[in-house]
Amino acid sequence: MSEMIPGITASPEALNGVVWSILGQTYTLKQVSEHSMAWHARFPAGTFVPPHTHPTQDEFIYVLTGQYTIWLEGTETVANPGDLVRLPKGIPHGIFNKSEAAATSIFWVAPTRSLETLFGRIHNVSDPQEVVRIAAAHEVYFLPPPGG
Repeated sequence: MSEMIPGITASPEALNGVVWSILGQTYTLKQVSEHSMAWHARFPAGTFVPPHTHPTQDEFIYVLTGQYTIWLEGTETVANPGDLVRLPKGIPHGIFNKSEAAATSIFWVAPTRSLETLFGRIHNVSDPQEVVRIAAAHEVYFLPPPGG
C-alpha cells in the first residue's frame, strides 16, 4: 500500500472499480492509502454491523441519507443526515439501520491497517460466523451476542 493518490473519485465510481457486497450492504471504495481508507456504504433497511472493536483504528461515519442507530459502549443513539459519528479505536460499537428505508454514508478509518484486505476476503461471504472468523485475523473483533 502506498501514499494517497491525488484526484477525484466521482460520485457513481469506485476507486479501481472496487465494490464489495458484505452481508447485504454495498461498500464502494473511494480512497485508500496506508494512513486512511474511505468508502461509500449503502445499508438496506434492517441490515447492520454487529457490535465489534477495532483496536488499531479510529472509524468515522458521515451520514448522507436515512438513519443509523449507533450502539456505542452499550448505549444506542440515532445518527441522521449531516451527522458525523466518531468511533475511537478500542471502543465497542455497532451500526444498525432499524428504519424501513435504505441509509447511505461515507465511512472512513485511520490508519487503514488490513481493512481493505478484510473487505476483499468477506466480499460475498454469506455465513456471518465465517465473516466473524475472518475479521478476527484482520484486527476487527466482534463481540459475542448477549447471553452468548
